[in-house]
Amino acid sequence: MKSYLISDIYDLITPDGFITEYQKLDARHAVATVCIQKISPAFKGFEIEKECVFFNLKSTLAQLGLQGVEIEHLLNPLERTALLKVSLIAYGKLAELLLDHLEIGSYIGKLFAADERRKVRDPDYLLRMFNRSDRQGRPLLYLGNPENSEDLILEKQDGHTVAFLSLLEGSVVYDPAIYGFIPTLGKALKHPHFPMRSLVHLHQKWDPLSSRVLKPEEILLVKTQPLHVRTVFGRVKQELLPKGFEHTSASILEPSTKASGDVYELFGTSPAEIQTIPLEFFTLEPHREYVFFSDRDQLQTSLENPETLITAFATAPKPYHHWAAVFISKGEQLLSLRPEDWISKEPYFYEFPGMVYHAERQSLLVEKYIEQQPIYPFLKAIEDELITSQGVLLSRFFPSPLLKKSLLDDFVHRCLKGIYFEKPSRTFGDFFSHEDRSMLLDLAKFAIPVYWVDKKSKQTLQYVPKPNKDTGMFVPLPLVSDFLHAVSFGIYGSNLISGHFEEELTRLFQGLEILRSRANHPLFNTKTPIALITGGGPGVMEVGNKVAKSLNLLSCANIVDFRAQSGTFVNEQLQNPYVDIKMTYRLDRLVERQAEFNLDFPIFLEGGIGTDFEYCLEEVRRKVGSTASTPILLFGPPEYWKQKITERFQCNLKRGTIAGSEWISNCFYCVQNAEQALQIYEQFFSNNLLIGKHGPVFPEGFSTVKGTHYHSRIP
Repeated sequence: MKSYLISDIYDLITPDGFITEYQKLDARHAVATVCIQKISPAFKGFEIEKECVFFNLKSTLAQLGLQGVEIEHLLNPLERTALLKVSLIAYGKLAELLLDHLEIGSYIGKLFAADERRKVRDPDYLLRMFNRSDRQGRPLLYLGNPENSEDLILEKQDGHTVAFLSLLEGSVVYDPAIYGFIPTLGKALKHPHFPMRSLVHLHQKWDPLSSRVLKPEEILLVKTQPLHVRTVFGRVKQELLPKGFEHTSASILEPSTKASGDVYELFGTSPAEIQTIPLEFFTLEPHREYVFFSDRDQLQTSLENPETLITAFATAPKPYHHWAAVFISKGEQLLSLRPEDWISKEPYFYEFPGMVYHAERQSLLVEKYIEQQPIYPFLKAIEDELITSQGVLLSRFFPSPLLKKSLLDDFVHRCLKGIYFEKPSRTFGDFFSHEDRSMLLDLAKFAIPVYWVDKKSKQTLQYVPKPNKDTGMFVPLPLVSDFLHAVSFGIYGSNLISGHFEEELTRLFQGLEILRSRANHPLFNTKTPIALITGGGPGVMEVGNKVAKSLNLLSCANIVDFRAQSGTFVNEQLQNPYVDIKMTYRLDRLVERQAEFNLDFPIFLEGGIGTDFEYCLEEVRRKVGSTASTPILLFGPPEYWKQKITERFQCNLKRGTIAGSEWISNCFYCVQNAEQALQIYEQFFSNNLLIGKHGPVFPEGFSTVKGTHYHSRIP
């Protein structure tokens, strides 16, 4: 795939070829051998039937009366060359003179691959291009006037779209000075990029009174309004020309930024006057079609199917530890991916010397590393307008944060409508770095959706920032709306023990669903789904996620890489099987992970050092006001929580180190069962719970709920 991203040659056409052998047979006929070099390896002519590959004469030569008829051609895909034998026929004195000035080295034409698969079938494909522009504001398609192209008549014939261009009255003729220009033109033909057409046009005159009737052995130049095509190839459809009329082999209208396709060259024998020119159309490569993502119904539908994406990623070339990426702009392209469609690399990671003392060297090494990324050629191609269609990137691993600048480029973010990846990290597997999460937020702000194609759950997870928070999680597509509007409850506790909390938690959240149906609190009402967040590991975390899953709540987790580290003892915490929504963290960002729980209503079960830390963090959040004063439940015997909390709280109280913050104790409530917990929540949601700075101080550091006044029905 990389080959066409660095090429400005479309895959249906070759560069111009030059004459290597030339023999003039008589005044009107000559035979030329033509060589074409540096053909794009993506040229469709290498793979379709030979009969569908045609010689296309330079339009400048055709307008001077020359016709080129291909006798044979031979393609060499290994050397990316073609060898042709072409019969050249002169129509009129001007063309006869031109034959005398053709010589070895003259560039006279190219090959076009009329791939039937690329014919435009539905007229709507072209019609939707009207009134659309590229990023420079240039129209994509119009006939005559960019503001009004109603004269372009599109019909569907034999399953394909055909346009009939109305001819203007009269025909094109030459002034006599053109004969003196032919020798100069002959020299210019040795320079393939010389703008000859504009010079020939200087010698053309429009005669509105002349007829559009063929004359024997003469060329007839007719004219339409200028057709501006940038989204397709146009080709004169010979079969639909009136009987007796033939068009020269200069029949291809190439995508161009300038108006083209207004002069057509005809010859033959017919007493009738021609009225229209019929054109058929061939699509460009999907990434160069200027197609909007919203127009790709098949692609959007395919991207919604996780199985389709998993199958697509399975086509990425091995070995698996190599980076691999592909840009997709069409549904059919996604469904028929091959290993050769991907760019696969193993970037060498340089030891960056640091920006402070080696800024210049650091910059060079970073740039070199970026250019090795397989995503980079696609981003560069978008910047260079080699990719013009909107689409999505598939990347085996989440893109390196060093690519952030390119990903957020103005042109790129308009073109890139999604990033899909299979693994967060090549080195750390399922775990994101701090820089990764920062880039996820930036991509979200620039409206570039990011999706994790998670083979474990066989789901597509979208990165969704939490409203009003600088954090986010990966959410299954059907749950995105619920996640955005959810109130978050959280379970903290040991990964070593599950306790006997499952029944009480089940009863608690069943009761909360009933309470939600009649509550009218900003955080808790009929419009706020319930999300239950844990650390995603075993023990009480697994109990929490299991309860959430069984009750169809949003089951979420912030998961840390607790795999064994050298010289430490950490209980490895494998992800429990009940997690649907997740974010992952590397172990060096454990504190940051705790800060990003952002719970509205924490619930503490029995736990060890980690739970102690989480308790302190929730306490500090409420003390400094970064979180509103909401009730925190302590599930279990009061004696247990006294051992955990009371001595520390009373020590701080006696020493005066929490002066002014003693009230923090009224945020914590020790409960023995679901009914007591629901009593606290009901009081809070009805604004009858004394909590916060103006509430009471509990000397034990928390309040123990005794008995219950909550009588709602709990199954």
